Amino acid sequence: MDAARKIAFIGSHSVRKTNAVHSFAGAVGRSGRSVEVGREVVRFSPLGLNEGATPEAQLWTITAQIRQELELRTAADVLVLDRAVIDNFAYFLRATKGEDPFDVRPLIANWCGTYDLLVRLKPDIPLKADGVRSTNVRFRNEIEKILDLIIPRHVDAERLVELRASEITEDFDWASMVERLCGPIPEEPAPPKPFSYTPTLFD
Repeated sequence: MDAARKIAFIGSHSVRKTNAVHSFAGAVGRSGRSVEVGREVVRFSPLGLNEGATPEAQLWTITAQIRQELELRTAADVLVLDRAVIDNFAYFLRATKGEDPFDVRPLIANWCGTYDLLVRLKPDIPLKADGVRSTNVRFRNEIEKILDLIIPRHVDAERLVELRASEITEDFDWASMVERLCGPIPEEPAPPKPFSYTPTLFD
């Protein structure tokens, strides 16, 4: 099977990325394509997350993200991801105070080119406790500032869509984005016409 078309929903935490992922995946399925969903890997980190995460913990998250994408790359027509390397890199840079002790920048730069589309959700909704992610507003704002700096450096403008988090509701219409990612929805072939026979002079 060929590699999937790949779309990632990115941003800081608690901006309705997971809601968007599942809603978009449903729209892809209704368009007649097969779809696979990649989960937010940081939630499974054995090394910790949020404000206290170490550079090593954030390195684990970046490599786990890439591993998941590699494992799912041919699982369906479309791969829909909850995060990408670029937003995980933002958390890494915060943990390292802007340094790159493991020389991951070249990997990030190259891997960003593997996404067909990235959708950044901007925070215009309050943080909501989910038992996992931080509710520290300052922490989220710090990540957003880093994203503002690194996204233009690593993501081509034609492959980036920005939406407000508050736009992600049950009524959001994903049709145009599905078409942008996958092309027009294939038309169903017309049903065959019923056979008819007309006698001729030679019958």
